[in-house]
Amino acid sequence: MSNQTQLARLTPPVSMDPAPSRGKVLKLSKRHKAAVIVRFLLNEGAEVSLSDLPDDLQAELTYLMGDMGYVDRDTLATVLMEFAHELESIGLSFPGGLSGALSALDGRISPMTAARLRKEAGVRQYGDPWDRLRNLPIVALRDLIEAESIEVAAVTISKLDVGKAAELLSALPGEIARRITYAVSMTGAITPEAVDRIGLTLASQLDDEPPKAFAEAPVERVGAILNSSTAATRDDLLQALEDTDADFAGEVRKTIFTYAHIPTRISPRDMPRIVKELDEDTLVAALGYATEGDAGATTEFILENISARLADQLRESVEERGAVTARDGEAALSGVTTVIRELETNGEIKLIRPEDQEG
Repeated sequence: MSNQTQLARLTPPVSMDPAPSRGKVLKLSKRHKAAVIVRFLLNEGAEVSLSDLPDDLQAELTYLMGDMGYVDRDTLATVLMEFAHELESIGLSFPGGLSGALSALDGRISPMTAARLRKEAGVRQYGDPWDRLRNLPIVALRDLIEAESIEVAAVTISKLDVGKAAELLSALPGEIARRITYAVSMTGAITPEAVDRIGLTLASQLDDEPPKAFAEAPVERVGAILNSSTAATRDDLLQALEDTDADFAGEVRKTIFTYAHIPTRISPRDMPRIVKELDEDTLVAALGYATEGDAGATTEFILENISARLADQLRESVEERGAVTARDGEAALSGVTTVIRELETNGEIKLIRPEDQEG
């Protein structure tokens, strides 16, 4: 259990002796003891975050620290020993209230159950609403603030990390981004209470969204399926999508990443890192199978952007292996792109986005 949780469980205070007597331990209430512990931790340079405590406890703790004078060494030692003993005696702690329980079980119970319990109990998502908003992807943030006033958007931008704020502004239409940027200059007089209310209002919109059966958007799900399909199947399905819904097909194409896309989506300097992670048999089969058209151009791209010695070794291995069946070749190409996707997910490489190429 954290120090903050311990402090939240303290009982109402009793009177404190106004002046210490030499050699006599003061009789302090639990809340006064909490103030002593917090003051001690701050003096020792510890990072003490009390923002998760209810507002009334934060205020009372502040008043107590302002009213107290000093305590002697014997009293300090007694308070610290008592607190340490209480921490050591705790075997298991549970989150406070339904809100804390829902946060602890986030991702472990179904979204539908969580939404129903939250609505029935009338509780909002636990913690600082701005922490939730900062963790949203850029697309979700963009959609959120586009529906708000310019003033609210300016506050939101101001609460984000500098890098994410810049990325969000670049994702917005130019005129809107310029108006938001100017509005930031007018947020100097806004109060912390107003900022908190804005955060709560925005976060409540996230809680009001109905639970979704699928975490990924339809475009991403179809793209993932086609990424794992053979080239012939992928081309047939994409053509069928083009005939049915050209706009949807266009969005799906942006999510697809195949062996043939490597030269345009991968930086040459990342190829040695990718090749290092690939199973040699998989890479040799892919290189031996992909010899013509766009796939053949990818094979040459890979060999040209690794060391000459390794490239020669791979060419020799391809010759020794001989012909590659379509089944083995397609599996090898899929294996190469799977490794690249894993490296991107882990943040070890970055794919070039199709929209960057268009710019």
